[in-house]
Amino acid sequence: MPTILSHAAAGAALGQWQRARPAGFWFWTLCCAMLPDADVVAFDVGIPYGDMLGHRGLTHSLAFAALVGALLAVALGRGVHRQARMSLFFHFSLVTASHGLLDALTDGGLGAALLAPFSEARYFFPWRPIAVSPIGGGFFTARNLDGVPRWVAVLSSELLWVGFPAAVVAFAARVRLRAQ
Repeated sequence: MPTILSHAAAGAALGQWQRARPAGFWFWTLCCAMLPDADVVAFDVGIPYGDMLGHRGLTHSLAFAALVGALLAVALGRGVHRQARMSLFFHFSLVTASHGLLDALTDGGLGAALLAPFSEARYFFPWRPIAVSPIGGGFFTARNLDGVPRWVAVLSSELLWVGFPAAVVAFAARVRLRAQ
């Protein structure tokens, strides 16, 4: 998985495109970007990694993203026009879905259950440029085969493949919104 920081950066970049920003918008945007990794508690309760409720399982699915988007659109969209509520639904769904999509671009793990609960299959994209981050305490102690600390490889990879594109997306959104 990319680190939680990269997921938040991707969510923040996508948030720049949203016009309707009710109270709590940025808090919930960042929460949605990171929320799917709440499934790591499965390790603590004995649920295997490859299980539907395990890491990168149901919470990384498009169905979960749509559910989260719907709940937040209803909760934050009270008193706003229907079109603004639909925009919030799309935004929060996309930000939540971005997590599983980024995980499918990593070079390790079991893949993301993007189609759960309808399929237990785990998916990766054919092109997987993002270095997978070790789970837990191994982040700072693990080393690559060439001896480079894993955290250096992970953060360098994320800066290149998530951070830079997120900055471009955010900048493009700001330019577009200012032009309007």
